[in-house]
Amino acid sequence: MSFRDVAHLAEPRSLRWRSVEDGAVEHLTLRRVPAGLRAESVLVDAPGAEPRGIAYAVDCDEDFAVTGFTLTTTEGRRLALERREGEWFGSDGQRLPGYESCHDIDVAGSPFTNTLPIRRLSWSPGQSRSIATLYVPFTDFLPRIDRQIYTCLEPRLFRYQAADGSFEAEIAVDDDGLVTDYPSLFARI
Repeated sequence: MSFRDVAHLAEPRSLRWRSVEDGAVEHLTLRRVPAGLRAESVLVDAPGAEPRGIAYAVDCDEDFAVTGFTLTTTEGRRLALERREGEWFGSDGQRLPGYESCHDIDVAGSPFTNTLPIRRLSWSPGQSRSIATLYVPFTDFLPRIDRQIYTCLEPRLFRYQAADGSFEAEIAVDDDGLVTDYPSLFARI
C-alpha cells in the first residue's frame, strides 16, 4: 500500500478542518521545500470559547519524518524543537533527554499530526504499529511522551488508539495520507 508521491506538491496544498465538538477551525498549507516538506497551520478556537490562536510549522523530510517544529500562540508563548541524529533539541541548542523514541509529534487539536506516522511508516491492511510521539498540549507547551497504536484497516482507513486505552477512533485519509474524517473530533471542510 502506498500514498501519492510528494512530487505532486510542487504547488502548495491547503486544507481546513473543523472540530466536531466545538467548531474550532484549523487552516493548514503543505508545501515542498528544499529540505523536504513544510506544514504551516493556524488553529483558531470556536466562537464563545476562551480566545486563543495558535500557529505551528512542522518540517519533515520527504518520507514525513519530522526534523523540527515551532508552536506560537497569539499571546506570545513559543516552543521550537529540532530532531537530528535521533535526538530532540530545544531552540537554545540543548538536548532534551528521554525523547529519543519519539519519531513523530502530536500537536493537541490538530488532525494533521496523525498524517506523520501514517505516511512515515509502510503499511499492509491488518498491520498494527505501536509508536511513541512527542505530544505537546496547548495548556502548558510542555512536551511529553504519548504512546499510540495505529492499525491499518484498509488502504485509506486507520484505527488510532491511545496505548492506555483511553481513546480510540477510525481515521480516514486521502491519497496523500491527510485526514479527511476523524469521527467525534475533526471533519475536513
